[in-house]
Amino acid sequence: MVHSTWGDWFVQDEIEAADPDGLAVWYLGCNGYVLRTAETTIYLDPYLGDGSPPRTIRMIPVPMDPADATLCDAVLVTHEHIDHMHPPSHRALVEDCGGDLYAPAASQDAPNYDGDVEAPPAETVAPGDDFTVGDLSIHVRGANDPDAEEPVTYVVEHESGTFFAAGDSRPADEFADIADEFDIDLGVLAYGTVGNIFHTEDSPPETYPTDWYNDGEQVVEAANQLDLDRLMPVHWDMWKGVGSDPKIIHEHAASYEYPRVVEIVSIGDRVDVGEPGVVQLQDRRE
Repeated sequence: MVHSTWGDWFVQDEIEAADPDGLAVWYLGCNGYVLRTAETTIYLDPYLGDGSPPRTIRMIPVPMDPADATLCDAVLVTHEHIDHMHPPSHRALVEDCGGDLYAPAASQDAPNYDGDVEAPPAETVAPGDDFTVGDLSIHVRGANDPDAEEPVTYVVEHESGTFFAAGDSRPADEFADIADEFDIDLGVLAYGTVGNIFHTEDSPPETYPTDWYNDGEQVVEAANQLDLDRLMPVHWDMWKGVGSDPKIIHEHAASYEYPRVVEIVSIGDRVDVGEPGVVQLQDRRE
């Protein structure tokens, strides 16, 4: 069900072979991540499918097959869309690695997936929930995603720093409360543009302009609500027709207090929550 463009080297020789000193984050593309410390491995919104043309055409590689992973303590899901709640991407991580799946009720009851892979059982989460996975403290908070049912965001705390994943949320009233509660070191926000998408779910199917993610003004508004020192824009290179250039976010942010750093990454990059900059590949391949 998943066909890795990169074989198994990325997950085995880069992610699992690393010995992070603190909380490290690998970007899986789309809006997915692997979060690792020396003790704990968490997958957040991993989507390793190839899209479903012509509605969504994936523009970047599939970096790994979840069946090649051996480390997973938990999988976190923000909402029910197929590129966040994707049973083929989650099942091996839960069943083979022994990880626990955490997802909102709507993501379990009505995922936007109609394939033949059954979703593994999940723990239901809602805004206000707090729990621990290994040496990571996970806090579930609210979101503003007009296209999703019961979306949530996640704050992941470690002694080395705090990571925030917004899912596909736009600016939200809840973000100011999150900023008051947590000192976020690195936050990720979905960024893109409006484009024509062929909507196969409509009857009859039709093409029309589609607005799924934050534009430049919205992403900076959300960053200021959250007091983000470092912003990592994502999703901008995933789907044909709704991509954008994240370098222009600097122009939108020029007169605002936040973000202080815009950290632009591409699929497969590792960043450490405790300090800015992309960590180079380990070069362990033969």
